[in-house]
Amino acid sequence: MEINTSTWMLVFFIILLVVSIWKIYAFLPNKELADDDTTEASHEELIYLMLKVIKSSDANIEAAVLYKKMRNDKSFDEKHFWRFNQNRLNKLLSQYYLENPDVFSIEDIYKTL
Repeated sequence: MEINTSTWMLVFFIILLVVSIWKIYAFLPNKELADDDTTEASHEELIYLMLKVIKSSDANIEAAVLYKKMRNDKSFDEKHFWRFNQNRLNKLLSQYYLENPDVFSIEDIYKTL
């Protein structure tokens, strides 16, 4: 029984395809990283910290001052939230405003707390 060239090419193609897929799978992240701050639990922790800082501050706090106070809070984990910046705080505030339709500003958050 003689195998022609196209059959050999197909066999090698399938073997190399399987090897390539396995190599890609081996490099994909399979577990959660220790400093991953994009998880739901990390998000809830940042929301809690934001509300705590707003509650301990006055009602006329601006977002930039809120950001600095959050970074300086003793419960802020600098290693875990190393990517936390002003833009991330603005996203947190926007999401909080969407989840609570009666709240439109940081002052409203302070009044509801």
